[in-house]
Amino acid sequence: MIDPAAAAYLAASFDQDERTGFEPVLGGALQSKAVWVDEAACIGCRYCAHVATNTFVIEPHLGRSRAIRQDGDSSDCIQEAIETCPVDCIHWVAFDDLPGLKRQLDAQELLPMGVPSPARPRRQLPRNTHHG
Repeated sequence: MIDPAAAAYLAASFDQDERTGFEPVLGGALQSKAVWVDEAACIGCRYCAHVATNTFVIEPHLGRSRAIRQDGDSSDCIQEAIETCPVDCIHWVAFDDLPGLKRQLDAQELLPMGVPSPARPRRQLPRNTHHG
């Protein structure tokens, strides 16, 4: 089974035997446009995965959206998915920016959705010491 994170960075389909020149790694027309999910900002609402079902999935361990294919849906369908995002965490980026964005994402410590973040200390209410 292919890891969904790795699948997002495959440039061309394995079914193609001949190159067209439009593949992003060859500098074709697709190079200027790739879809990226800022998983740190994603709230796991699943809207994008419902709209562009061949492009986005919900990552099973973190519960956040991830783009798994760049050619899964039409640009219009992907744009509609972007517009449904309530936190604006899906962006069009240059294909060449994907490896750097992936490195930035890998450097972040993301917790599964629904787990309290260690960056947010638990609120301690003052105890009522007066018994009166």
